Amino acid sequence: MTSDVATDNPTRKRTPEGGGGAAPAPPEADAWSRTLARFSFRPRPRVSLRERLVPNFTDSTPYTGGGWLPCILVTLMAGFLRFWKLGQPDAVIFDETYYAKDGWSLIHYGYEGTWRDLSEQDKANDAFVNGNYGDYLSPDGSYIVHPPIGKWTIGLGEWMFGVDPFGWRFMVALLGTLSVLMLCRIGRRLFRSTLLGCIAGLLLALDGLHFVMSRTALLDLVLMFWVLAAFGALVVDRDDTRAAVARKMREGIDPHRAVRLGLGLRPWRIIAGVCMGLACGTKWSGVPVVLLFIALTLFWDAGTRRAAGAVGWRVYAAVLRRDLPFALLSIVAVAVVVYVWSWSGWLLTDGGYNRQWADGRDGLSPDTFKFGPLKVSGIPQFDMTWVPEAFRSLWHYHGEMWKFHNGLDDPHVYQSNPWSWMVLGRPVSYYFENKSQGQAGCEVDKCAQEVLGIGTPFLWWAGCFAAVYLLFRWAARRDWRAGAILCGLAAGLGPWMFKQDRTIFLFYAVVFVPYIALAVAMMIGAILGPPGSSDRRKAWGAAGAVAVIALIAWNFLYFYPIYTGTTIPLSDWQDRMWWTTWI
Repeated sequence: MTSDVATDNPTRKRTPEGGGGAAPAPPEADAWSRTLARFSFRPRPRVSLRERLVPNFTDSTPYTGGGWLPCILVTLMAGFLRFWKLGQPDAVIFDETYYAKDGWSLIHYGYEGTWRDLSEQDKANDAFVNGNYGDYLSPDGSYIVHPPIGKWTIGLGEWMFGVDPFGWRFMVALLGTLSVLMLCRIGRRLFRSTLLGCIAGLLLALDGLHFVMSRTALLDLVLMFWVLAAFGALVVDRDDTRAAVARKMREGIDPHRAVRLGLGLRPWRIIAGVCMGLACGTKWSGVPVVLLFIALTLFWDAGTRRAAGAVGWRVYAAVLRRDLPFALLSIVAVAVVVYVWSWSGWLLTDGGYNRQWADGRDGLSPDTFKFGPLKVSGIPQFDMTWVPEAFRSLWHYHGEMWKFHNGLDDPHVYQSNPWSWMVLGRPVSYYFENKSQGQAGCEVDKCAQEVLGIGTPFLWWAGCFAAVYLLFRWAARRDWRAGAILCGLAAGLGPWMFKQDRTIFLFYAVVFVPYIALAVAMMIGAILGPPGSSDRRKAWGAAGAVAVIALIAWNFLYFYPIYTGTTIPLSDWQDRMWWTTWI
């Protein structure tokens, strides 16, 4: 078994120098080395430049097909869980009342129409579930505050399978399942271990919040999918770039050439840009991800040049001069183009909300700029009539959306503080029904059905410890994998720390659940032990790793009824409310 210690400096036997070989180390040195090894401190062996840039996978065998077979098995399990009785509850739950309807409207009109009688929400929802949407949907443009990609995704499922709970949840469940496969492959590439990659995917498959969001027609799971896809594309780009550098520098380390080196065409960065554009086209909370991921990939470029021999300030000078412009072009520019394209339905039709705003207006640029508390007035205005009216209308509409998001502070019974998310302080109840004996399979006096948007507690609480371990690995060992995973966590959680006056919810955290799974998988790798450990150490490590995974799996199964709206006795429901804030 392999652990997280399979880093960019793989273990390798030293070649003896001279006829007699190296002198044996004194016993005190051996004892000290063993003590340090327990805390992941080990001397780095001498390796070739290629081995340093592109470490080999530690457990590749012909029986696993490059690691695909176990990854596919984990994915099939995740898919079975997510698609089993996907149409239950047979109702519009939580914010499906917006996105399932908007998805069908986009398929029907190309933009979000207006649903009549929404003040009679239950009546409209019941009609929608039964397919009687014709009497409620009108072509008048509706004021919406999220870009359309996530709703197009939901609408695609409705177009394929009909306007019913299975139809509007299908595509989200498919993306949730595929995200497990992606995480298996990303984890395998990060850790150079199929075992740890599959453990990461398994943990994601067994997370309650990811599971619930995969079975609900909301936008955040779609956002999570494209953010994870962008992260994976950048990880592949890192490997491909380092392999290209190794080929160009066959003669070994060269400080001067490492600074001047061009890193070549990088198609995986373009793919990452497309994915980031789709993420931002789902929800604007994808924008901070773009900024952090650009910084992440540039730090990786700096590490590549340093490994090739560049030193000192010249490393970052080369990154700024040679790598940053192409990163902005291949990621930011591509993401902007994809984002604008995501509005094509609104742009190419005439009925969307504010679509005709610019018609007949002067076309002058704004004379006021406001960002948070900063407000600048009296800005010189410029003629903008050269910009097509549709794009000027879109720009104005985005200003209206920005005002909405920055003014959203109405209290909500399920709102939560982002500081409480990692410990699952306040989950969101998507659906709750009381049942009496004889109703919906209830066999006792009182029963309950609930869909609770909460992560698997043991996984998230283990993730808190894993995050501390990763901070140690990143700070003390300069482990790039720990830094990458922490960057994913920061991209999903960090921006909300600056929005604590806004009405926000725990289910936004689904964006960084994959990185919790990666963090716990990396910690499990440490539990398994480094290569070369004694048989006893390996046995204890394997027992500890199995215990952690088994506890998380049991915890998921224990909460399964309140993830799926299964009818259970009210006393069983109360037993699962571990904290009063979960009610």
